[in-house]
Amino acid sequence: MAVKLHRCPFTFLHTDIDSCWRVQRALDEQGIDYEVVKEPYFPKSRRTWVKEHSGQDLFPVIEFEDGTVYRAESKDMAARIDAGNLGTTA
Repeated sequence: MAVKLHRCPFTFLHTDIDSCWRVQRALDEQGIDYEVVKEPYFPKSRRTWVKEHSGQDLFPVIEFEDGTVYRAESKDMAARIDAGNLGTTA
């Protein structure tokens, strides 16, 4: 399953404080193929794709091949990925 991870541009941060990294690490640990799409950080008004597709202006957002998106709190997203349930309906 190839997905796109829409995240903040701070890909150099590798701490659990960074919600985007938390989800990216979970994808890596599960061996899920993904493409990183760096979205604008400031101002939030520039996050047009994220807002249009998820209804929010928060990161991270996972976009599936069929164009649907998944957005939740990063801890919940990482737990779902770790459980092997990314491709299932919540």
